[in-house]
Amino acid sequence: MNDLCADIGYKSVNHVGEQLCGDHIDIVEQNENSSVIVLADGLGSGVKASILSTLTSKIISTMLAAGLPLEECVSTIAATLPVCSVRGVAYSTFTIVHLIDNEIAELIQYDNPLVILIRDEKVIDYPRTEMNIGGKTIFRSEIRLQENDIFIMMSDGCPHAGIGLAFNFGWKREDIADFMEGLAPVGYTAKTLSTILVDECDKLYGHKPGDDATACVIRIRKRVPMNILFGPPSNRDDCDRMMSLFFSKEGKHIICGGTTSTIAANWLKKPLQASLHFERGDVPPIASIEGVDLVTEGVITVNKVLEYAKDHLDQNALYEHWSLKRDGASLISRMLFEEATDINFYVGRAINPAHQNPDLPINFSIKMNLVQELSAALRQMGKRIKVSYF
Repeated sequence: MNDLCADIGYKSVNHVGEQLCGDHIDIVEQNENSSVIVLADGLGSGVKASILSTLTSKIISTMLAAGLPLEECVSTIAATLPVCSVRGVAYSTFTIVHLIDNEIAELIQYDNPLVILIRDEKVIDYPRTEMNIGGKTIFRSEIRLQENDIFIMMSDGCPHAGIGLAFNFGWKREDIADFMEGLAPVGYTAKTLSTILVDECDKLYGHKPGDDATACVIRIRKRVPMNILFGPPSNRDDCDRMMSLFFSKEGKHIICGGTTSTIAANWLKKPLQASLHFERGDVPPIASIEGVDLVTEGVITVNKVLEYAKDHLDQNALYEHWSLKRDGASLISRMLFEEATDINFYVGRAINPAHQNPDLPINFSIKMNLVQELSAALRQMGKRIKVSYF
């Protein structure tokens, strides 16, 4: 077993005037190292297309994850999808990437733009086998994974971008490949790469997309552990055990909270260097302890990280807020969202006397909810999460 994992990110823009997207992405994990990613593009746009693509992606991902053959998946789709009364056809195009033990990627493609593969920062071609299933021409490929491989799946709304505006014949797949190849060396996350691509398509459409445009990026990378300590233990006698477990873990170490950082500084026998420099008004300053990668305030900072995490999973509109700034919330966000793949939370259940002030909107349950919501958001990003309470 290797130490590779998949960073998966996607974004869509809807056809102008439509509230629902006619493209749909489904990700089903078979186990810790194997998953099925399906991008389906429903016929047309709006509600009808959304139903077609959602049904297609759900059926394919569920059946493939259960180990059923592709032929059975395709025939099930043909029998299940409703027929369009106008066009007399019922289908949704689809692209499937089946990651097996994070060693092999099986690509199955039907009528969507072909998947772009970037390896060693260059776009490369890959072998494809043509199959005929139920009268449909389907391409199948098997690729052995390498670190830093980037797979770009997209609906036809991406190469159609700019038709009659920026380009006569749209933004060709080859041009999209060149554009993404230029971004490969930067080290962006899959979510950021998909956001950049779809935002560029939106611009080429003059911000009035003539079709739903969706991009899903899969970036193969090595596992990176990260550890975050939040709050002192409910029993003071557990301080040594909590600190010992936290600092013995491989990877970077983040400490959130004033009392918690004081306990850590005493345990390490290193001074806690506080700062009065506010990078921004709504996030308290960071501190430093020798041997700790990042020391921040607690509840307010973590709440801001949660806000960024929810947006990152949605439209990623706040990316510019945290991707470059040096405040505690931005630094934690970069470490958790972009660097880490495996995150260990060490959460103390002690009740902070300062939070018992009725004028403060902070209490113990809010702190616990923050941990639960942030853990859930990070799991949605594909991170492995372990939470230990003290």
